Amino acid sequence: MTDSISTKRVEPESSKRSVPPSREFTISRRTFVQTLGAGILITVTDALSWGQRRGGRGGGGGGGGAMPVVARLHLNEDGTISVMSGKVEEGQGARTELSQAAAEELRVPFDRIRIVMADTDFVPDDGGTSGSRTTPGNVPPMRQAAATARELLTRFAAKQWQADVNSLEVRDGTITNKATNQKLTYADLAKSREIAEAFKQPIESNITLTAVSDWKVMGSSVPRANNRDLVTGAHQFPSDVARPNMFYGRVLRPPSYKATLESIDLSEAKAMKDAVVVHEGEFVGFAAPSLFRATQALEAAAKTASWKVASQPSVSHKTIHSYLQEHARMDNARGVVTEKGLAEAAKTLSATYTLAYIQHTPMETRAGVAEWKDDKLTVWAGVDNPPAAQRDLAQMFGMPVERVRVIVPDMGGGFGGKHAAPAAQEAARLAKVAGRPVCVHWTRAEEFTWAYFRPAAVIECKGGLDAKGSLIAWDFININAGGSAIDAPYNIPNKRTQSVGSDSPLAQGAYRCLAATGNNFARESFIDELAAAAGADPLEFRLTHLDNPRIRTVLETVAQRFNWSERKRKVTPELGVGLACGTEKNSVVAACVEVGIDRKKGEIKVREVCQAFECGPILNPANLTSQVQGCIVMGLGGALFEEIEFENGKVLNADFGGYRVPRFRDVPKIDVVLVNKTDIPSAGGGETPIIAVAPAVGNAVFAATGVRIRSLPMRGDVLKRA
Repeated sequence: MTDSISTKRVEPESSKRSVPPSREFTISRRTFVQTLGAGILITVTDALSWGQRRGGRGGGGGGGGAMPVVARLHLNEDGTISVMSGKVEEGQGARTELSQAAAEELRVPFDRIRIVMADTDFVPDDGGTSGSRTTPGNVPPMRQAAATARELLTRFAAKQWQADVNSLEVRDGTITNKATNQKLTYADLAKSREIAEAFKQPIESNITLTAVSDWKVMGSSVPRANNRDLVTGAHQFPSDVARPNMFYGRVLRPPSYKATLESIDLSEAKAMKDAVVVHEGEFVGFAAPSLFRATQALEAAAKTASWKVASQPSVSHKTIHSYLQEHARMDNARGVVTEKGLAEAAKTLSATYTLAYIQHTPMETRAGVAEWKDDKLTVWAGVDNPPAAQRDLAQMFGMPVERVRVIVPDMGGGFGGKHAAPAAQEAARLAKVAGRPVCVHWTRAEEFTWAYFRPAAVIECKGGLDAKGSLIAWDFININAGGSAIDAPYNIPNKRTQSVGSDSPLAQGAYRCLAATGNNFARESFIDELAAAAGADPLEFRLTHLDNPRIRTVLETVAQRFNWSERKRKVTPELGVGLACGTEKNSVVAACVEVGIDRKKGEIKVREVCQAFECGPILNPANLTSQVQGCIVMGLGGALFEEIEFENGKVLNADFGGYRVPRFRDVPKIDVVLVNKTDIPSAGGGETPIIAVAPAVGNAVFAATGVRIRSLPMRGDVLKRA
């Protein structure tokens, strides 16, 4: 079944289930009970103790084993149900998706669910929110908990009525005996101590879940759970959190990477009224009642600082790729030798593709508020792995992990860049000395300079065709970026793929879909090169070598929707079309694009993107469409504009004035086709749609101009020189 959703059909979103954000930020045990609503106190207390004693590393599991129902779920006397998740909402819709999962299995309307997320005192350790793991890793445990709770409640009602449990029906939070019309609501059962005891039982990992064909809440485009707060400005992001008597913090940064502080005069800063100065080794921080005063103290001290500037590698953004090649650790290479296939090929090709370092560019930079009280540290932070942040803070201050609490309000984007909480750590150091809460909110320049980047890379490709134009040999080496989605999904007899490390001069780490963005760009561009060498249509060449039925489906779907065959015949030197496909994180994607070319100005204008995406059963069509659209726009940035410029250990374009991201004028017509495959488990949809954008654009440029651009970003000025 194919569910076609155009961007013109976005539904207006509202919410009847808005919870004041202050409840999330100032929550105490008493407030937590009030937030959940009246219910059995023993149940609530057990939920709190589970959150504090869980220990160990999570990871999205918790569907069975020792985790009790109470760790996930609480009945309220007003008929609502509170559910707990350790996942973070950072714009992808996890809050709504998890609420839908609970509502579906509890047989209640969506607006009855109240979800508490990302508070280490009260929720299970579900690991980090990354890798598109919330859908496959946390939705099933949430459904299992809700289904177990429904089963326990139904058994209780059957026992009360001395009825066969199979004669009972659950609908809208009401259990009905179909034979006698006796009824019990969840609100009634919230008062029962017997239910409280029953909820201490473990979640049943093998409990039967609702079939996709019977979904009522899941599979529908319910509005985002906190949309009204987001639209009206009522929601407080981590950078909005304010505490009574809070100070604002600034931290001294080195002038370049690896520079170390030799001396500093802090007397002027210390003399400022109300300013707090902390100097601990390399850490120098300032806190004051206003950000202005904290900045004054920072600037006064910074002008006296003496630094030992480390010698930097003789490399810049202009020479990074040759540097990575020279420092590649080829001894780590693994793969199947393909020399035989290449030797027997009638025609061979080779090409080298490159990727620049790029920034995550979240709208909200790193932010943290820290407060010490009764020998306990509480932080509010923008971080996607609260348990890891909790452990890091405990280790930093040499205290038990249960004395550290991490709360993550729904935050303004991460894209793989917020795995740690440095701003919260800095705030905690300042707050400990200041004796009051402290907020540290990184500037945009700090975010661009001191956060890690998506790795730069060099990707070397070789391929061989037989006399009939079939692909018989493939050799693919990624230097520095990683191995995500590195395996070619095509049927090739002789194939080798390798991922090798190098010595990166800049801090690098995870990015949306990891190395799959670069690997898919190189692979799908090189597949186009091989198709051209074989004299074959790019679509037919792919289909000839594809055994994966899921990729074939999205590729054929998008080609039909885009009208590929006809539009390919209308290509001109000013107008090109291209396509690409790929798979990662158990989902598949294919895209067709149309680009306009102005060779005199050296401009590439993406005019249209049509993309088909499949990630198993669709949990929320409107939200998934938004995720795909977001990936497409973000993918355009990496394809055409984004690049970190650096030299001598310094970032040269550490702001949006010098670092180009897509603007409104750059957004093309976007057509999203969702393929709803219901016979497999759901996978996450927040990352994979990005990987087909860049290669499809590059292939369209080649179709129009005959010029193959093998670098990201793809500079249009290359066309002027060609």
